[in-house]
Amino acid sequence: MPGKISGIFDAHIHVQPWEQMKPEVLATMRKGHGDFEALMGFSRSVDRFLRHLDQEGIERAVLVNYVSPDLMGFTDSVNSYVADYCRGHTDRLVAMGSVHPRFSRDPAGDVDRLVEMGVRALKVHPPHQLFHPNEYRAGKLPGLEAIYRQASQHRIPVMFHTGTSIFPGARNVYGDPITLDDVAVDFPNLTMVLAHGGRPLWGDTAFFLVRRFPNVYMDISGIPPRSVLKMFPRLEEISHKVLFGSDWPGPAVPAISKNVAEVESLPLGREALERILRDNALAVYRPN
Repeated sequence: MPGKISGIFDAHIHVQPWEQMKPEVLATMRKGHGDFEALMGFSRSVDRFLRHLDQEGIERAVLVNYVSPDLMGFTDSVNSYVADYCRGHTDRLVAMGSVHPRFSRDPAGDVDRLVEMGVRALKVHPPHQLFHPNEYRAGKLPGLEAIYRQASQHRIPVMFHTGTSIFPGARNVYGDPITLDDVAVDFPNLTMVLAHGGRPLWGDTAFFLVRRFPNVYMDISGIPPRSVLKMFPRLEEISHKVLFGSDWPGPAVPAISKNVAEVESLPLGREALERILRDNALAVYRPN
């Protein structure tokens, strides 16, 4: 056993304004969370949340937020929410926001404004935002090209949800990561993170993309650690491109510390575990 890793970086945690969620979506979140009021408390108090991270043994975290007013209920106010939440704690917390190309009138300018307010990474969630990430190529969503271009210029990473979603209204046809092949070709200077490694249907595609492109990484959030090596039996080959994420407090996601312990127990070398649990996230998200 390699032993415990210090300085754990959870690259995929959801601290969001839960009250914005549509009732049917919120009901899905509440399932399996007897402590949902505690989650609400964390979303309103960064100090309380940081104490929770301390208890769970987490040094740094990426706080994932994205705009999805029609499906999830989240408006573009999530950007100011997460920027304000992380302000003063950017050594530990990375604010991740979103520009929705179907709703933004000025996608490039919106990216600039997010960076100015302190957002340090962007999220694209195709199954919840209802588009393929490469739809700029057909001229259907030119705003996507502007978002990727500005993110490249600002040198901020873009996380793409890959794989399925169980939330009401999600369209999983958009979860196949193969469309990101176009994005990686067209934007070679854009740092891309494939969230969830295409789980559970498209792990082979995610693995291919991570190996093919130097600018493409993936996180293993939302994959039970016991299944990680079943999905990615050659994970150690790409351990320099893989980030740990818990996806906490998503439905059926256990405590962050339990996730970490199970990842630490995987039959991987210590160097690979250090990269996955800490070093790769530090390189991609560069907290201040």
